Amino acid sequence: MNALAQALRNPWRQMIAVDAAVMIGLFLYKVLYHNPGIEYLHLIIDYHFGFAKRAFIGTLVSFVLPVVPVWFVYALGAVMWLLALALFLRLFSKTFGFDTATAPLFAFIFGSPFFLKNFVQTVGYFDIYGCVVALVMLLISARSFGYVVIGALGCAALILIHPIHMLLYVPAVATIVVMRHYLTRSLTAADVTGGAVLASAVVAVFIASAFYGAMPVSMQQLISYLHHRTSDDAYLAPVVIDIWYRPISNDIARTWNVLPDHARRFPIYALLIALHWPVIHYFKRLVQALASAWHRRLTVLALVAVTLGYCVIGAVVFDYSRWVSSWAVCMFLVMHAVKMLPARNAAPLIAADDKWALRLGWIVTAIPRVGITKPF
Repeated sequence: MNALAQALRNPWRQMIAVDAAVMIGLFLYKVLYHNPGIEYLHLIIDYHFGFAKRAFIGTLVSFVLPVVPVWFVYALGAVMWLLALALFLRLFSKTFGFDTATAPLFAFIFGSPFFLKNFVQTVGYFDIYGCVVALVMLLISARSFGYVVIGALGCAALILIHPIHMLLYVPAVATIVVMRHYLTRSLTAADVTGGAVLASAVVAVFIASAFYGAMPVSMQQLISYLHHRTSDDAYLAPVVIDIWYRPISNDIARTWNVLPDHARRFPIYALLIALHWPVIHYFKRLVQALASAWHRRLTVLALVAVTLGYCVIGAVVFDYSRWVSSWAVCMFLVMHAVKMLPARNAAPLIAADDKWALRLGWIVTAIPRVGITKPF
């Protein structure tokens, strides 16, 4: 009892407990008050008429559920969220371990409004699938070339779920594969050639999905077919189904039309990122502690490449709250990969008694999530 009471007095563990309660509340609110229009369509549109973008998940679901109930959006979303949580807990335990010294770092990442909290807000969307693939690649063995093959298959599946994954999570997954497989051994011609072939295959899947993935039948034919797959015809609105037909140029035009309005909110995202300063500072120390100067330079280049990918996404689609959140998640995940590289010395963790870090930690804890299109 004394140990439990002492643990509960630890402010970092208090933050974690508050975060867990917030996540439960967010999910209940989402189930009770959200209308999952777009999310539901991704579960009922499949490859019935041939290859089409954003139809991979629907095809998999069709093997199990010929008619998809609306509640399945939340059931599948909850399963994916719990899977991401379990994988993250296992990863953090493997990379940093759970003890008093690592509690501040865990509290910041676990309670970040960018991460698990926002995945509750975006339940039913495709972002979390990229996070799950990256978590798996951080956890499984990277000793053989089979690891690279698994990474390429995971990236191809993500692009089939949605082409935007090519910039959303594929760069982070590629960074993890390079760090865990290619930077921990002497390179061979077979390794390099095989990686190049697999990378080319992933790019080919993206080109096919992004530029040749328009639905091959008319919208009326698609809606007629979907009547047999849905439990509620109210979700078959042409204005929503239109996303399976409109070209990327249309999305770009819509995004630039609303960009001035969204740009006024960009300082909010900068502030939210700044609230994670203790984690940012630790990540910087982690990179500086790497044993190889080449590894340090490559890490910086990888972070820049991932960030530039998100800049391109922001120029195409205006769901900025989701993009900034997923960018932050990618930074968290790459940080774990960097921790696995050889280091000259151990980077100092966030001090448990750092008053400034404590204040920021409570502010991060108090923010329930970032959002989907606009902050909060």
